[in-house]
Amino acid sequence: MKFVRWSPWSALLCPILAVPTAAAAQSDPAPICADRPGKATGTCTVVPGHVQLEVGLADWSLQKDSSVRETSLTIGETVIKFGLTERSNLALTVTAYTRSAVRAGATRMSASGFGDVAVSYKHRITSDDAAVAVALLPTVKIPTAKHDISNGKVEGGLLVPISYSVPNSALSIGATPEADWVADGDGHGHHAAMVQVVSLGWAATDRLNLAAELWGQWDWDPAGTTRQYSLDGSMALTLSNDIQLDAGANLGLNRNTPDLEVYAGASIRF
Repeated sequence: MKFVRWSPWSALLCPILAVPTAAAAQSDPAPICADRPGKATGTCTVVPGHVQLEVGLADWSLQKDSSVRETSLTIGETVIKFGLTERSNLALTVTAYTRSAVRAGATRMSASGFGDVAVSYKHRITSDDAAVAVALLPTVKIPTAKHDISNGKVEGGLLVPISYSVPNSALSIGATPEADWVADGDGHGHHAAMVQVVSLGWAATDRLNLAAELWGQWDWDPAGTTRQYSLDGSMALTLSNDIQLDAGANLGLNRNTPDLEVYAGASIRF
C-alpha cells in the first residue's frame, strides 16, 4: 500500500479514471474511509463510481531468537478499489516488491520479487442507520509470486467486518472474524485457518484517528497447529476528503509472531 510515492499500478487506472460519473458530479462524497491502517477491516465501502488506492509505502517486520533472525520488507502493496453501489466495492491487491531474509549463525538466505495478487468483494449487509454495521468480504489469493516467496497455491477466505460507534462519544469498536482455506505446509492439500481482530478507535480530532487492536491467528495445518498473537497500534491523519496518511506498529505476543512490525502508507480517492 503506497501513497505520496505513487504505485506503478496506478497507471492501470487511467482508463477508469477517464470515465466521469453522474453520481460523483451531483454531490460531494463523504470523507475517505479506508481499510488501512491496522489489521481490522472497516464496514465502509468506496463511493459508487470512484476509484480508491490504499498503498503501503513500506512494511518491515523482525522476528528473532538466540540463533535465528528473520526480517521481512514489503514495498508498494497496493489495494485498488472501485465503488460499485452504496454498499459494495471490488478490490484488487498487488504487491510490487517483497523481500524476506533469514540469518542463522553464518548462514544467510533471502528471497525477493513481486508478490501474490488477491481479489475481493465487500458488501455491507446492514442499513445506513443500523446501530451495528456488518459487512461480508470474500477474498481469493492468486499465486503470482515466485515459489521461494509464496507457496504457489490458490487460497481463499471470508471476512465479516463489524463496527459500532459508541453514542455521544469519539469511540468506536470493531471486530473482524475471518475464516480461511489455506494450503498445507507440505503443498499437498488445504486446511482451515482462522483470524480474529478486535479494535478500539478514538477520533482524537476531526482529522486524527487513533486505534488499538488485539489480533490472533490460528492455523490448523496437519503437520501441527500454529498460533500467533499481537498487540497493535495505529494512527490515521486525514488531509482532505480524499487523502489519508497512516502509520502503525505491531508487537508480537508469542514466539510464533514477529517481535516487531512497523509500517506507513496512504489512501487516495479519485
